[in-house]
Amino acid sequence: MKRPGVLIAEDEALLRAELRDALLQLWPEIEICAEVDNGFEALAALEQHRPQILFLDIQMPGLTGLEVARRASGRAHIAFVTAHDQHAVAAFERGVVDYVLKPISLPRLALTVDRLKERLLGPPAELEQLLEVLSKLPVPNRYLRWLSVVRGEEIRLVTTEEICYLRSTDKYTAVVTADAEYLVATALKALCEQLDPTTFVRVHRGIVVNLNAVRSLHRDFRGRLEIRLKQRPEILPVSAAHSAYFKQL
Repeated sequence: MKRPGVLIAEDEALLRAELRDALLQLWPEIEICAEVDNGFEALAALEQHRPQILFLDIQMPGLTGLEVARRASGRAHIAFVTAHDQHAVAAFERGVVDYVLKPISLPRLALTVDRLKERLLGPPAELEQLLEVLSKLPVPNRYLRWLSVVRGEEIRLVTTEEICYLRSTDKYTAVVTADAEYLVATALKALCEQLDPTTFVRVHRGIVVNLNAVRSLHRDFRGRLEIRLKQRPEILPVSAAHSAYFKQL
């Protein structure tokens, strides 16, 4: 019996590799026929390899996952990879596709695998009506939901909810959580542009704080603002240039 061919289209390299490894662990009978990072390459791989199953990131450069799925309608079984529940739930409730939420949960992916095995017993669904509904749903801003950090030989995903603050340090940025500190080789300014500005606020030239991690604000004996955190002992200074944000709270 021919091994089911699988195409993975996901623009985040680490997540793409994690998804591939998890799929092969849960479903060793499949063949990963292509891994791509944008919609145009996904469409080319669809025509070249004719896979039976597509894992499609909903938001990709070039063509979106929805646009690729439209071309694959009736030709392949679809599982969307998404960080946004409203897309996933709408698709799932119609029963013709499945979804994988970011970051990947192995038990949830196992459920997706079981459903795909069942769907392989029948022809791929026609997706036109579903995709019409999905295309009209609002797409939220795509802010970072996690960072890839390295500790020893381990690569770990730190969700933005875990981050207490970020601190610029030489050529690196320190990512500080309640119980650990990691260094990433991305400048603080570049990270700021990818984080939700309603949650992450620059309080100093070299410090960005997660407002959800703030316990209280105080003034020192010179009248300068300081931030005390819920889960960290250090006190963060607020520079005069960035204190205006807190005056309007």
